[in-house]
Amino acid sequence: MEKIRKSEEEWRAELSPEEFHVLREAGTEKPFIGEYNDTKTVGVYRCRACGTELFRSETKFESHCGWPSFYEPSDSDAVTLIEDRSLGMTRTEVRCAVCDSHLGHVFHGEGYKTPTDDRYCINSVSLALEPAE
Repeated sequence: MEKIRKSEEEWRAELSPEEFHVLREAGTEKPFIGEYNDTKTVGVYRCRACGTELFRSETKFESHCGWPSFYEPSDSDAVTLIEDRSLGMTRTEVRCAVCDSHLGHVFHGEGYKTPTDDRYCINSVSLALEPAE
């Protein structure tokens, strides 16, 4: 996958203020209000900034955490994982591998009954859902 590189000004021109804050400044949307938190629509979740396929609806599950949760990305190369030591704790940040936009965080070993026991906790504003036909 070829990387997309844009200036801060280019990203600001393309994204809404909320999208820019989450995707480019690693912000977090408020829990339980995101567009895809409760959706059951079948389809593909793409990066809102660049359109790269990130997750598929069949890996989405209800974690009741306030953000859409997936147990694995569509392709292991679709996301990059980065150690995040902000907020006085160690977490694993999830970014789009193509445009380096912040998506959310991944947590492991929480006991969810999923094939991976991973919870990719992703901001709705970081995603665009392409419904299946």
